[in-house]
This record gives sequence, C-alpha cells and structure tokens, in this order.
Amino acid sequence: MTRTAPRPLIPPEPEISDFSNAEFRRVADYAQREFGLVLQENKKQVVQSRITRLLQEFQCRDIASFCSRLESGDFQAEREAFVTALTTNVTSFFREAHHFDIFAENLLKPSLSGLRSGQRLRVWSAGCSAGQEPYSVAMRILDLLPDAAKLNIRILATDIDPAIIAKARAAVYPAEEARGIPPAFRKSFITTRAAGCFSPDPCVTGLIRFAELNLVGDWPMRGPFDAIFCRNVAIYFDKPTQARLWSRFAALLRPGGLLFIGHSERISGPAMNHLVSAGITTYRRSKDIKG
Repeated sequence: MTRTAPRPLIPPEPEISDFSNAEFRRVADYAQREFGLVLQENKKQVVQSRITRLLQEFQCRDIASFCSRLESGDFQAEREAFVTALTTNVTSFFREAHHFDIFAENLLKPSLSGLRSGQRLRVWSAGCSAGQEPYSVAMRILDLLPDAAKLNIRILATDIDPAIIAKARAAVYPAEEARGIPPAFRKSFITTRAAGCFSPDPCVTGLIRFAELNLVGDWPMRGPFDAIFCRNVAIYFDKPTQARLWSRFAALLRPGGLLFIGHSERISGPAMNHLVSAGITTYRRSKDIKG
C-alpha cells in the first residue's frame, strides 16, 4: 500500500552538508536500477542540490533515510519527486523541425488516400515531456488531414514523470513558446488564453492519449507503430540500456515505420540490423524481426 511518512510538527533540518561518495553511489544506483538514469560523478553537486530540496520537501533528516523510503517501494510521492528532480524537461514546439518534414513527406503524404479510406496510423511520442512534441505531430497531421479526428489516427504520448504528464494534459503554455509554431499553424490550431498563455485547439488535443511509462520497465502496448519519436531521452541511459531500447522500438515499428531520435544520439546494438538511415537522426524499419 502506498503511504507517505507522517509529518512531524517541527520539521528536522536535513543533514547533507557532506554528500559522501557512498551516498552519491546509493542515489545513482537506485536511479539506474529503477529508471535507467545514469548519474555521472561530475554531476555530484547538481544531484546534491536537487536531493537537498527533496529532503526539505519530505522532511527527511538525511540521505540514508530518504533512500530507505525510495528503496522500500512504499513511498510513491517521494519516488515521483525523485524522478522529477533528476530529469530535465527542456523541449519546444517543432524542435528539430526536419523530423516533422520527414514525417509528413515520407510517411503521411504517401498514405493520404489509404488513411482517408480507413487505414490506421499510430504514432508514439516516447518521453513526451510537457506535450510540445505530440502536439506538434498532431498539427502536422491535421495540416494534411483536417478530418483526422474522424479517421483511424491516434498518438500515444508517454513520460516517466507524472508531474510533467499532468502539464502535458493541461496543455497551457506561455505565449513565447508559440514562436516555434509555424505561423499558419498558429492561426489554425492554437487559441490565446488569459494571462499571456495559449493552448492547442481541441482538434489537436483530441488526437492524443497521455500516459505514464518507464521506458526501462514493461510496455503494455503492442503496436505496431508507424512512427516513434524518442528524442533526447536515451542520452540519460548507459550504452547497454540504449541498445536494448533501440531493439524494443524496432520490434514495435511496422516494416517501413520511422524512428526519430535526438541530434546527439546514435543507434547501436542489434537494432542496427533492422533500422536503416532515412535522414538526419531518422531511421526506417527495414526487415521483419523474428523471435
């Protein structure tokens, strides 16, 4: 049963003046074991700063007691806050715009007739952050298929961080983020809100289903997907974890489906037998995968 530690009347002061190597390794080992996150030694001060805030938030006296809560599996709030603190959710609408062009030219346009006749289209935004990526995909689809909501078209958007998934579902963004959206799309697909904010229109949000998902855990979906966007996520993982991730993506792509990754990421491991370059940091599933 999920529980949160009782809150004392007088919160103790956290004891973290000396973040030892052993404490850092305990935090880093937990992050890698549970979430696949690799915390490098040169990030020790950053990790210390973020963990200090968590000790204050959850009124823990020291690292050892906080780690014990995490490792027990009983304290879901602490676990979620840990993930939020150690991951960076920096993204923007139509980031790495060439991916959306490839998606439209190489996948959508050749399929327009089939999609209008009932052919399915499934897209996965894996590591969707605050929603900018899946909403950008949806706008690109709607630009070519204005009646997409009536067709067999769905976008799955997942992230490990429940707080960021809540922001994505809320779909409220500061006005300055609209600069990344092409002018024609701003006119067609977004609505200005109060306090200098905007939101994607319902025709955009209606194509997307958001869900929490740990990429190094079990995946409930079976696919196949026509396109998977997983950009600037694998950089948090070590090489073996990356290789397993690429292979799992390849297995969920239909033959001919596209995988989009981050500009500093490269496909490695057995997936190289099934994914071939289809553009800048873009790969196409080329072969059937047996077994």
